[in-house]
Amino acid sequence: MNLTRPCGIIVILFAMLGIDSTSATKIYNVLNFGAKPNGETDSTKAFLLAWQAACGSSECTMIYVPKGRYLIGSVAFRGLCKSPHITFRIDGTLVAPLDYRVLGKNTNWISFGGVNGVSIVGGALDAKGSFLWACNIPTLTVLLEPRIHRLKSLNSQMFHIVINGCEKVHVQGVKIRAAGNSPNTDGIHVQSSKNVNIIKCSIKTGDDCISIGPGTKDLWIERVICGPGHGISIGSLGRNLKEEGVQNVTVKNNFCGHSKRFEDQVMG
Repeated sequence: MNLTRPCGIIVILFAMLGIDSTSATKIYNVLNFGAKPNGETDSTKAFLLAWQAACGSSECTMIYVPKGRYLIGSVAFRGLCKSPHITFRIDGTLVAPLDYRVLGKNTNWISFGGVNGVSIVGGALDAKGSFLWACNIPTLTVLLEPRIHRLKSLNSQMFHIVINGCEKVHVQGVKIRAAGNSPNTDGIHVQSSKNVNIIKCSIKTGDDCISIGPGTKDLWIERVICGPGHGISIGSLGRNLKEEGVQNVTVKNNFCGHSKRFEDQVMG
């Protein structure tokens, strides 16, 4: 597999970027495209319109999501983009529909594919997974990619973050939360990817905190808090002869802890 191509994400960043970061960055506020921060009005189209504007610009761009709750259905943000760098700055919360069947008709909730130079900064994703866990029906994976910084993923219906077919991904300061008895809610899943760093993250979920699948190479995991959860696992390998193995995984200074004070020390 050629991992130099743009990431193909299956779905959710570095120092926090200010909204007035530089005059060279063109800002697209989702409110100007019709998004409603009330958590009830479907804002999927507004987010897509903001993405199309940012993607089509020849400048560095920022899609800005102000405080509030934004109802988002299944959405795919695709390239190829003219913009050399797109920052998704989220100060609010993206909320999935209460009816899990809406997302069950699609492969993913939020996905990015065929793009380079994308950062996702701050905010939260609330996938309303508890409505699905009771039925134990696998329906979607939440997918995100290259730079993920200080994002919070809540109650994913299945995997929270999946990194698939990507290179040079940096995940830092991410918090993942799901009930300790929630099924198949792996925190971060990595497969068919190279040079992935997962640093200073706090993962509390019902399945693996970090799961490592076929084709993973040069993975660095450091100062990750896990609990509740099943820890860090390498598995489901060798199901067919064409599947790649796992190479060069480093796990360093990780912790099992629960207190906020301990979490602040690890992630600070």
